[in-house]
Amino acid sequence: MLVANDSQTELEYRAAWARTYLKNAGLVENSDRGVWSLTPAGAKTKKVDGRALARQIQKRLREARLAREDPEVAVAEGSALEERDWREHLLEVLQGMDPVAFERLCQRVLRESGFIEVEVTRRSGDGGIDGHGIIRVGGLISFNVIFQRKRYTGNIGPETVRDFRGAMIGRADKGLIITTGGFTRDARREATRDGAPPLDLIDGQLLVEKLKELRLGVETKQVEKVEVNDEWFRSI
Repeated sequence: MLVANDSQTELEYRAAWARTYLKNAGLVENSDRGVWSLTPAGAKTKKVDGRALARQIQKRLREARLAREDPEVAVAEGSALEERDWREHLLEVLQGMDPVAFERLCQRVLRESGFIEVEVTRRSGDGGIDGHGIIRVGGLISFNVIFQRKRYTGNIGPETVRDFRGAMIGRADKGLIITTGGFTRDARREATRDGAPPLDLIDGQLLVEKLKELRLGVETKQVEKVEVNDEWFRSI
């Protein structure tokens, strides 16, 4: 999957950010010729908690901006960093959930999104089908939908999509795969392959956005901004 204006693959994009965080932490360095190498501190480091390091660097950058830049600009940029933080935090929570709890969460998301009669099959050897439901469009037209849920940290490949489609054909109008991870580029192509029933894919990023939209375990707090009108006081 391409990201960053389609100029990089997801792997290249994530690797670039990883190098940036490690450099800011003083663990790696790069020469003018673009050669990356470990610093003495990096050579002594046996293990790095990537998520904790990212939060630490983001906090440090935010504090630096607050110290030297216009406060309003710094607060706005700090908010963007905090938004990335809540996404990462929520994904960690989802990936660490008990399987049954994650199952109930997926049911709730579907119901809140307009599905009716959402049920979980819990049958093995069913082609990866975890449940089924009915989505009603405009209060008139209904579609039978089967879904599969996966608490993944990595990417789902095309073979999973093909197997799930095979289980869907003849049993439902639509298929839906929900994961806390992602999908490879080939998996996304397979989901919309010409001549085959299309499948809808919900990756971790889309899932956290949906939870925020539905306000399921995510609260959006508004910060009050107070301004004093000097001119009003002078006019008295």
